[in-house]
Parts: sequence; structure tokens; C-alpha cells
Amino acid sequence: MKNQNVQKIAITGLMAALSYVVFTFLQIKIPLPGGDATSIHLGNAVCVLGALILGGFYGGLGGAVGMTIGDLLDPVYIIYAPKTFFLKFCIGLITGLIAHKIGKITSETDHSRVVLWTSFAAAGGLLFNVIFDPLIGYCYKRIILGKPAADVTLAWNIASTSINAVTSAIVSVLVYLALLPALKKAGLFFTIGQKKDAG
Repeated sequence: MKNQNVQKIAITGLMAALSYVVFTFLQIKIPLPGGDATSIHLGNAVCVLGALILGGFYGGLGGAVGMTIGDLLDPVYIIYAPKTFFLKFCIGLITGLIAHKIGKITSETDHSRVVLWTSFAAAGGLLFNVIFDPLIGYCYKRIILGKPAADVTLAWNIASTSINAVTSAIVSVLVYLALLPALKKAGLFFTIGQKKDAG
């Protein structure tokens, strides 16, 4: 149990680093009016992947920390760091809830059901983001930052978030299914949501 918790913390750190790298260096940044920007990236895929492997809390934490660091180190995104942390953590929590508490993918033996529940989980977490990222972003820009360009950038944010969601869902599910045999062989397949697992 203690060893498994140490492994989870280590992999959470790895997921944070991976989400930072993917978000920061493999993004297509789209400048918007008012000195703002949005981007096409696969950072959310790492967040979902982490939740599928580690459970919602650890997976969400890894993705949230990595992408928040990415925001903090980017002059354009620095003001959005709190929003990023909250939203990415929620992606992980929702994905983990669907995958492990409802779908029980770590105890499921039918491969087609694992595929089905990982797909539902990824879609659920990312659908939350498609709805709430633009909505919270709009309120954040309009109310907290007082940016008049919030109305103009809303459509761009909805479009980029939707593209990110579709690509992230596909990539995260395919990578998880590809990693599954290796995780089991390496002893890194965590039985999440069962009594012997505290996370």
C-alpha cells in the first residue's frame, strides 16, 4: 500500500512534467484581440491519461500542476493560472469518477467494456471542459479582469476548446489502451476504487 502511494506520487510528478511540456512546447498559439490568446494543444490529453492510470485525484492534480506552471511561465497566460488549475483538476476528477467509480476499468476483464468506459470517461471530463472553460474564461475576463474583448474572444475559445477536447479524447484513450499491457507487466497498474486502494 505504502509502495503504491509512492509510485502514484512519482507518476503524478511525471504527468505534471509531461502536461507542462505538451502544453508549452507542442501548442499552436492563436493571438486574439486585446493581447489575449488561445491555443490548440494536447495538455488535456495528459490530464485525462493521468486520471485513467492513477485515478481522478492524482491524474487531475498532475495535469493541473503541469498546465498551471505552463501558464505561470507564459506572459500571455499568467493571469489565467488559477482558472487553469481549477478546470484541469476537475477534468481529472470527472474522468476518474466515470472510469473508476462507475466503469471500474481496473477490475473489468472484458476489453470492449474497458474501451467503452475509458471513452465515456475521457468524453465526460473533456465535455466538462468544453462547457466550463469558455464560460469561466468569459466571466474571468469580463468581471475580474474587466477586459472588453471578452465577447470577441468567446467564440475563439469555444472553438479551440472543442478541438482540444476531441483530439485529447482520442489521443488519451488510444495511449491508455496501448500502455495497459506495459503498465500491468511493470506492476504500475493500480486497482483504483477498490478496498485495497486508498486513492
